[in-house]
Amino acid sequence: MMSEKEYLIFVNAIKNKIFRFSKRILVSTAEAEDATQDVLIKLWKLRKRLDDLNSPEAFAMTLTKNHCLDRLKSSQAQNLRITHNNFQDRRAGSLQRQIEINDTVKQLDKLIQQLPKKQGLIIQLRDIECYEFAEISIILDMKETAIRVALSRARKTLRDQIIQLHRHGIK
Repeated sequence: MMSEKEYLIFVNAIKNKIFRFSKRILVSTAEAEDATQDVLIKLWKLRKRLDDLNSPEAFAMTLTKNHCLDRLKSSQAQNLRITHNNFQDRRAGSLQRQIEINDTVKQLDKLIQQLPKKQGLIIQLRDIECYEFAEISIILDMKETAIRVALSRARKTLRDQIIQLHRHGIK
């Protein structure tokens, strides 16, 4: 059984990933924060079983995916207000550079949102959260070959859209 201290160490290592993954699915920051709290509570209740798993982190992300999809299906989802927070890179040297980075992140986030749902989730897990294909396979319950194909298509779509945006001078 996982002790309280071990649980806190485990959760502190993955809570931001859970939030970002929730936000990718739910879009709303407030909904993602609520979902993150719900998942952390579920993990606390399941802490006795976490030590027995091959990948507790993959289990947590699968739990997050299922919880978020359930929220979308619920009646609450009908009233979801879509809000986007400004992304900030505190390491950027100048205000102009911060604005450019924020615009790029917003633009990329918007393009990822336009991808088919599975492709967006795969981009989030692989390119943003840096999960291995085997872990993504567990989280999304997909074959690794299907993940690789979807990832390749998603990246090509994003690349083509970014090239098109830059050709038209839209920033």
